[in-house]
Amino acid sequence: MDILEFENASALDVALVKQVVDLLSEAIEIHEVASLVVSGGRTPQGFFHLLSQQTLDWSKVIVTLADERWVDPDHKDSNEKLVRENLLINEASCARFLPLKSSPYSAVEGEDCLEQSLSAIDTFTVVILGMGDDGHTASLFPGSEALPRGLNMDSGRRCIAVIPLEAPHDRMSMTLPRLLDSQLIIVHLCGQGKQEVLSRACDGDDHLELPIRAVLQQSDTPVRVFWAR
Repeated sequence: MDILEFENASALDVALVKQVVDLLSEAIEIHEVASLVVSGGRTPQGFFHLLSQQTLDWSKVIVTLADERWVDPDHKDSNEKLVRENLLINEASCARFLPLKSSPYSAVEGEDCLEQSLSAIDTFTVVILGMGDDGHTASLFPGSEALPRGLNMDSGRRCIAVIPLEAPHDRMSMTLPRLLDSQLIIVHLCGQGKQEVLSRACDGDDHLELPIRAVLQQSDTPVRVFWAR
């Protein structure tokens, strides 16, 4: 695991955009298609805006989410809404977007539909994950009933429905094996608090306590941490 430190979020965003554009460009040149998995929240918004302005054959890029709240796409809490308004604009407006939220009433009922959609995408080019103060990543929350299945590398599942213990809205989350099926995983963090959680995650080995450990401590997929002070 590589940890790259930056003085501020703006410097991080510039470096992260360069890393992602290089990876996507290389994938397009070799495979004629690239895929980018992003996460929601406030942290990536500056990165999204900067990335959307980059010259790239965006028509050959598939963009999707590591997790999603089971709300309508125009809901204020929708990660899809965040991505459409902040990333799929400017040069990136012609990228193909794969939503995690579908028409079924519940996330549980939507699992099979998303399984089929995700099966059409080979190894991701790059996955960008965040991390909560409780050590969750995507919607793999400590204490949730779905967590053991989400972390199970032999489950055969690409996605799972999650009912968080405290966070609002049911969720749809990619599983650990699907997230790790990537050329590179980037963990995007800002602030001293996140650095402290990262240190705890690196020191312990209980994945159920801090699910981000399952990403950081595996050796199958390269992981690079981008952290701004």
